[in-house]
Amino acid sequence: MSYCVNCGVELDASARECPLCNTPVINPKELEKMAMAQRPFPTEQGQVETVKRKDLGILVSMVVLATAVTCGILNALTFQESLWSLAVIGACIILWVIMIPAVIYTKQPVYVSLLYDGGAVALYLFMLSYLTGTRDWLWGLGLPITVLITVLAEAFTVCVRKLPRSFLTVSLYIFTAVGLLCMGLEILIDRFVGGNIALSWSAVVLTVCGILDIAVITMLSRRRLRNAVRRRLHF
Repeated sequence: MSYCVNCGVELDASARECPLCNTPVINPKELEKMAMAQRPFPTEQGQVETVKRKDLGILVSMVVLATAVTCGILNALTFQESLWSLAVIGACIILWVIMIPAVIYTKQPVYVSLLYDGGAVALYLFMLSYLTGTRDWLWGLGLPITVLITVLAEAFTVCVRKLPRSFLTVSLYIFTAVGLLCMGLEILIDRFVGGNIALSWSAVVLTVCGILDIAVITMLSRRRLRNAVRRRLHF
């Protein structure tokens, strides 16, 4: 049973307006529907169609290509004082190579991706040599460091993917790689500057990494110690 909101007279169930004061009769549920219809945004969450990797790869490739071509044209026609566009073009090449396994060809093996990354960095350094006017640093320092990092990255990836993997083993691989990287960097730098090859700062890093490696190997070799460490560190 309902009543008029204006005069209070009892209303028939099918009445559209009050017979006494002609006030329209509105169902409260209809008010909610009207309010919902006036809202500018939907209240229910929907699902947006995901972007296909192929389309995303085309977009990234076109943006990178457009950036490289535009900078090359500007360098050739307007800003001709130096080959500055080589730095931008090389950076675009590195970005595109890094994006290949992510959005263009997801089935590419990680080892091949690392080789491509190293090759892209080497090409970038070679392009930068045109800006510096000399390539002594390229052959003596730039490319050897790139090769060193690429080899260590490949070795680390092989260890993580092929050997037993846990928090302790990955820590062992990281400590070893950091120690070898620092030692290799100092040797290459000393060789390039023409000084005597003598480990100094890298010896400190190598010693710390060696101590950490011994500690991790000890924990891995003793099951009770390994389990105790896992329980206390929650891994």
